[in-house]
Amino acid sequence: MTKIFRSAILAGVCIGIAGFGYLAVGGVVGAVTFAFGLLAVVHYRLKLYTGTAGFIKKGEVAQLGLILAANIVGCLLVALMARMSPMPLHDTAQHILQGRLNAGIVQCGVLAIGCGFIMTTAVRWAREDKFLPLLFGVPLFIICGFPHCIADAFYYLCVPVDYLTANAPQVLLLYASIVIGNFVGCNLTRLILGTNSPS
Repeated sequence: MTKIFRSAILAGVCIGIAGFGYLAVGGVVGAVTFAFGLLAVVHYRLKLYTGTAGFIKKGEVAQLGLILAANIVGCLLVALMARMSPMPLHDTAQHILQGRLNAGIVQCGVLAIGCGFIMTTAVRWAREDKFLPLLFGVPLFIICGFPHCIADAFYYLCVPVDYLTANAPQVLLLYASIVIGNFVGCNLTRLILGTNSPS
């Protein structure tokens, strides 16, 4: 479990760095550069929630919860670094969070399914040394506005503390809906085809 936790922390750091770049640049360029984070996760075979949920076996749900928690810890480490940046990253992060809150938990949860499906599909191909789906898939889910629960964790942790605490109940419900939506999307082929995804 300790090895999984450490791997998942580093995976969160990778996504946090990718999110840092997205907050700094934004737009299509930021969406493309975000792919670095997922490429690093796949290269180092790290434990990322959205890279694991679609391959989880029966009895490993608790392990998935551990991975999610450790991913958030990794994001927190980079978010603390982001707070030292002279760039107005917190303003962009707050804009993202406010947009999610305006959309609501149902809309964000449903949209998160799209991200989960893209992630599991891209990771499955990456495990076969086919990385183009990952390079295209990451910008795709960002451009489409499909929330990614680990990227969102980083964004929320970059938001000014007073704003975050003032909206804490709504943010927690919103985040839970995105985590669930990602999980459903990651397992979409299993749910529809009734088959297990190859490991």
